Amino acid sequence: MKVISFSLEQGNKYFGKVDGQRFFIGRRVPYEGGKGLMNLEGSAAQTYDRAAFRPAFGFWADFIHPTAIAEGALFHTLNTYDRALFTFSFLQFAAHVPDGDFVLYLRKLLSLPLAAEYFPDLQLIGGRICRHADDGTSVALETSSSTAGLLDYLNPTRNEVEDTEVIQSAKFIHWVQNDPLHRDAQVAIGIENFKSKMAGYAAQYKLNGAEDSVCVVVADIRHQGRAKSVDIAMALSTPNPLASLLKLGEPKYHERLLTLKREIDRLRSDGTFGHRHYDLATRDFV
Repeated sequence: MKVISFSLEQGNKYFGKVDGQRFFIGRRVPYEGGKGLMNLEGSAAQTYDRAAFRPAFGFWADFIHPTAIAEGALFHTLNTYDRALFTFSFLQFAAHVPDGDFVLYLRKLLSLPLAAEYFPDLQLIGGRICRHADDGTSVALETSSSTAGLLDYLNPTRNEVEDTEVIQSAKFIHWVQNDPLHRDAQVAIGIENFKSKMAGYAAQYKLNGAEDSVCVVVADIRHQGRAKSVDIAMALSTPNPLASLLKLGEPKYHERLLTLKREIDRLRSDGTFGHRHYDLATRDFV
């Protein structure tokens, strides 16, 4: 079992130590009257690389790239300060959504060889994440309608940065930085989620035959939740759907939209984007 120790240094920076290895956990930040952790610091080696995953996932490794960059792209990207209470991964999976990307991700992690080293008190029972109670019983932390138990396990409140929050964050960070199977699981869940959601978006917004660049912006909007479906539909009906979609969220999300446009332009310039269209029948780009 991994033993976590941590220290608060320089006023607002948490550092952890596992097996003698020191690493950065996150910066303590204020947000809407509360406090939480944020980690957007890392190296290129700790960042999602679409080329590395293209052999396994083909074009989908490229498709999620713009959103990955907009979300931080680091495998250990961490946010515990907003209403989601705990988001993690290069795509910022959010723990507050029942049966959502984070829940699917943690379920997959619990099947990995090192799961018991980092989370010895968790197991899957009936497909649900459960915690071993002190009396020997197991308690489900998530259901199809709630992740309240899981959130309490990861980050009890937004009021302050609790020890629990720091320790659980440290476990995820150290694990993903030291286990390639963890990183593989992160990418697999991210791509599976985007593929599944894309089929729904294609049906909802009539995207069968739509260009890849248009589809990636719709997927990113829904991933972040920055616009309503009626606004997406309206943008798609304009003469230049891509340009219209890239305006949704202005001015609040201006920097994110600039990042998306920059990455899409790069993918169009290198020939990755611009010649594939979504096919609902095959649930893939052709």
